[in-house]
Parts: sequence; C-alpha cells; structure tokens
Amino acid sequence: MKHPKLNLAQIWNMSFGFLGIQFGFALQNANASRILQTYGADVEHLSWFWLAAPITGMIIQPIIGYYSDRTWCRLGRRKPYFLAGAILTSIALIFMPNSGSLSTLIPPMFIGAGMLMIMDASINVAMEPFRALVADLLPSEQRTLGFSIQTFLIGVGAVVASWFPYILAEWFGISKTAAPGEIPDNVIFSFYVGAAVLLSTVLWTIFHTKEYPPEIQRQFTDDRKESVPTEKGNFGDILRDIVHMPRTMAQLGIVQFFSWFALFSMWVYTTPAVAERFYGTTDASSEAYQIAGNWVGVLFGIYNAVAMVFALFLPVIAKWTNRKTTHALSLFCGGLGLISFHIFNDPYLLIISMVGIGIAWASILAMPYAILAGAIPATKMGVYMGIFNFFITIPQIVNGVFNGFIVEYIYHKDAIYALSTAGIFLMLAAISVIFVKDKH
Repeated sequence: MKHPKLNLAQIWNMSFGFLGIQFGFALQNANASRILQTYGADVEHLSWFWLAAPITGMIIQPIIGYYSDRTWCRLGRRKPYFLAGAILTSIALIFMPNSGSLSTLIPPMFIGAGMLMIMDASINVAMEPFRALVADLLPSEQRTLGFSIQTFLIGVGAVVASWFPYILAEWFGISKTAAPGEIPDNVIFSFYVGAAVLLSTVLWTIFHTKEYPPEIQRQFTDDRKESVPTEKGNFGDILRDIVHMPRTMAQLGIVQFFSWFALFSMWVYTTPAVAERFYGTTDASSEAYQIAGNWVGVLFGIYNAVAMVFALFLPVIAKWTNRKTTHALSLFCGGLGLISFHIFNDPYLLIISMVGIGIAWASILAMPYAILAGAIPATKMGVYMGIFNFFITIPQIVNGVFNGFIVEYIYHKDAIYALSTAGIFLMLAAISVIFVKDKH
C-alpha cells in the first residue's frame, strides 16, 4: 500500500506542539545564563552548568525513541511521550526563575542548574517523538516540507519567547530590574506564560493528529519495508543499532558536531559577551547587564524570526540545488554571522549578524533530519532519531567541559572570542556537508 500524502493543515497540526516546545526552549536559551549569573555563577563556569542539558538529552532521547517505536495505546504511538514531556517542562518553567525561594536549603545557583537539567530532560522527552512523528506520517517526498513547517513553527515560538521579557518590560512596564540575587519580574512572568503556551500547543497536536496503528503502518510499501516492532526487546538492541548505524547518519554526525559545538557557545556566551563588549559591564546585578540581557533576547528573537521565514524557502532551494548544497550554504552564512560579533561596535548592527545565524538555524533544524529520514528503516525511526541526538549532545558536552578553561585562561574571560570560535566551527560544518551521502 502506498504511503498517503497529507494536506498542509494536517502537516501543520502534527507539528503545532513544537511551537510551544520551542517557546520554552527559547526562554531557556535566552535567559538561563542571566539567571545563573544572577544566582552567583562566574562567566568561566557557565558552560559547566549548561552541561546538565546535553547530558540528560543524550541519555533520554534514545530511550524515549526506542520505547516510542514499540508503543501503541489509545492515545497513540508518539503522543503519550510528548504529552508527558510537556507537563514536566511546564512545571520546570514555573520553578526555574523562582529557584531563589529555596535558597535556605540549597544555594540557588545549584537549584537553578537543577531546574535547567530537569527542563532540558523534559523538553527532550517531548521533542524526539515530534521528529519521529513527521517521519512516521509523511512519505519521502513530503519530508522536507514537513520538517520545514516544523522549523517555521519553531521559529514562531522562539521569536515570541525571546522577545517576551523585553515586551513585558518596555511595553507593559513590568520591572526589568531586581535586588541582587533576585530575578526581575519580566523574566519570571515570561516563564509562566511559556509554561501555559507549551502545554496548550502540545494538547492541540494531540487532539488534531491521528497516528497510524501498527497494522496499518506495516502495510506501507513505498519506503516502509519492515514491519512495525511491537516487542519490548532490550537495551542491547540500542547498542547494536549504534554500532550498525547507517553510513549517512555517521557522516551527518560530523556536521552536527561542528554545528552544535557552535550553537552551545552562542547560547552560553552571547549575554556576557554583549554585556561586556557593547555595554561595558560584567556585573550581572547591574541595570546595564539587564539591559544587555533583554537586548540579547531581542537578538535571539530576530535570528529565530529569520529562521521562521527562511524555513519556508528551504524546500524550494533544495529543489533548485539539493539538500546538501542548501545546508552547506546556510551553515556558512551562520559562521559569518557569529564572527561579525567581533567586528561590529554598535549593538544594533548585531541585527545583521542574526540574519546569518537565523539562516543557519533554519537549516540545522530541518535539513539534517530530511537527509537522515531517507537513510534509516521506518521500524527504527524513533530509536535512530534518538541516537542521532548523540551528535547534538556530545559536542555540547565537549564544549561545556573544555570551553570554560579556554575562556578563562586563553581568552582571559572575554566571551566575545568564544563567539568567533563558534563562527569558525559553523564554517567547518559547512565543509563537512560535502562528504555526506544523501539518498531518497
């Protein structure tokens, strides 16, 4: 039986929950360093606290993918997992900016890092099944479109979330400053709204998307050659799948290593780099630092807005050229954007930098998965999407372990150099794409 195509509304609904997931993810990316520094973390130690996120993702995503491949219940195959992840992430979003309230028991800096770990673990529980859902429900010729729409919705959520603290402060007059060691109200309220948006959008996908049951899934013959697994198996299966991963997946792993090493540096060091270079402060409790943090949120919103729009053009560009060329050119634009932080002297010129980064971000969220989906068996879509997350988390862990020492002893705590290095890594990623074998 030929795998049926879906209409635009169906593809939209299946990915709508990703808008909310990215809302929470963007709040974390734009504000976690500021929150941790407010609670007392030094700039050279920030990457150590951020390590909690990729470590939990590396452990959780393959397990979630493995079991979601073998799950079927009244709610569906993938939907039970991203519902559970959405609930847990919403709880973490509420607690993270309020970590100081527990300071009588544990230093708030460590509570904040713990909330960062819990939030990222929960986001990973929700995120991986969404990737697999697109690959489950769409035939090969619609997957680039499916992942592009997913990237568009990611952009919408990320833009609004990144700008939200700035909007609350500048448009609604909610306080953007706080006493030393406390989080401003505009940041706290943004996290509350993020929790509500995340849960409601995931519920929309659950109620408006129908998954194919195993007996239907195994009848598809276009690119679904094997039957859908229903037995539980064991964790040895995951290890065997890692050893025997498709060649295309391993080649994409090199591209992902360079890409996500660069992204991790950007998320960790943009706020301290902008605060020091453009606003002349390293004091996280100062008003100038909070202004810098709000501007970084705006900049992050801009790159996500660019990604949101550019994602719509990815299928067209890939059709004119191919997926590899599209991804390589996009990554090169991102590299130029990060390096330009070291060139510009006006914080408003960083908007130009964000255009290049947004182009790269759109491609990173879509093209590797579109290439990967055609190289892995349908019966193991979930577990291989989870294993593929290793190539996202490992570079972040390497970055977190070593980059703090580099920033402290080589860059002399000047975080702007970490962003320039990140730009070079994105260019290395662009070169690596050339060696990937892409097949439908």
